[in-house]
Amino acid sequence: MRARSTAKADGLDASRALQRVLYRNAKQQPHRRFHALFDKVARGDILLRAWDEVRANRGAPGVDGVTIQHVEAAGVATFLDDLAEAFRTGTYRPAPLRRVHIPKPGRPGSTRPLGIPTVRDRVAMTAAKLVLEPIFEADFLPSSYGFRPRRSAHQALEAIQVGANRGREWVLDADVRDCFGSIDHDALLAQVARRVADRRMLKLLRAWLRAGVLEGGVTTETGSGTPQGSPISPLLANVALHVLDAGWARSGGSKLGVLVRYADDFIVLCASRRRAEEARRRVGEILAGLGLQLHPDKTRIACLARGREGFDFLGFHLHKVESWKWRGRYYLQRWPSDRAMSAIRAKIREATDRRFVGYPVAWVVGRLNRVLRGWGAYFRYGNSARKFAHVDAYVHERLAIFASIKHGLHGRNYHRFTWVWFTSLGVYLLSGRVRSGAAYAVR
Repeated sequence: MRARSTAKADGLDASRALQRVLYRNAKQQPHRRFHALFDKVARGDILLRAWDEVRANRGAPGVDGVTIQHVEAAGVATFLDDLAEAFRTGTYRPAPLRRVHIPKPGRPGSTRPLGIPTVRDRVAMTAAKLVLEPIFEADFLPSSYGFRPRRSAHQALEAIQVGANRGREWVLDADVRDCFGSIDHDALLAQVARRVADRRMLKLLRAWLRAGVLEGGVTTETGSGTPQGSPISPLLANVALHVLDAGWARSGGSKLGVLVRYADDFIVLCASRRRAEEARRRVGEILAGLGLQLHPDKTRIACLARGREGFDFLGFHLHKVESWKWRGRYYLQRWPSDRAMSAIRAKIREATDRRFVGYPVAWVVGRLNRVLRGWGAYFRYGNSARKFAHVDAYVHERLAIFASIKHGLHGRNYHRFTWVWFTSLGVYLLSGRVRSGAAYAVR
């Protein structure tokens, strides 16, 4: 099967035709190991598409300080030609990652470390991902939903809802300790090598894994983990954690419960506590082979029966609620978790901070609407009506305080800055935007 004939028959551009051929070959030959992949990373169409994705994601500069704008000013064609030449001549070497710490949503004072690759390395990683992803997509199982084409967080949540409403009311709510930072490099590359025989491609992946991190002027080597914050990291994490999915299926885990995984976040829905305990033991054994372990304090077993307990997953709180129509029957519902509510309130406070009092209210509302649209688009699928009303009320309160400060007043002054005044500002209201059906990725 050739990419050129596929492109002509299916009306695809060359890069997408290549991906389709790789996927079909991998699907039809489950034990095939692919050669001659490295040269495809250096193809002009692959690099150009990779550049388009990196530019669309924007992002901060790496250790060299080069930005997207710098590359555009100097010439994208020259930049890509130089990168392709470095691949072909074997002179490409990745730069260390620039360490940054970003705040964790809903956790004031807590940060998460990220490693920012250079723009050059991001394009190279994205090109490699475009070539490798279809091969491993052919192997990935339905239990995996994170960072995959045409799969989404909402599909994972729907799968949980279906399983819980069918009587699986004991949940192993798992937390992997420092997953991205602890994955064993040799174990990960062994999983890649099951499908990739190209030594240059394996050497390239190993170079990215061991590029090191620059922080405070000191470069630290990384002996484990994937470069969190880089374009290749989600794919490598999925390749590693596919061991969990496959091991669960191979060992008869489906008899214990339903596994639902989104990247390194996963739960197992079981019919009894005994099965949930056995699921925790079996999952721990599988993860140990990757150098990973369950967090003993954050991993727990919850009972959903009759609304006894709930759990948080992918930003939502999931809890069984008694039906108003059929009393005595409980169905799983979901709404924004306390952490998600804390995060959106913090963003609203930031957007309406008194340091912006010199700006027009319309300007502040414009900033607010961008925040509210994005947050509401994710959380509107489920049972979020009450939480949405709380957010609308909080936005009203913050804008009333903001307007009061502008006019030299104290307090909220709701008698002046009424709900009618609030709605006249053009604020994006969340109330009335809830959708109960499933949301599906269209990527």
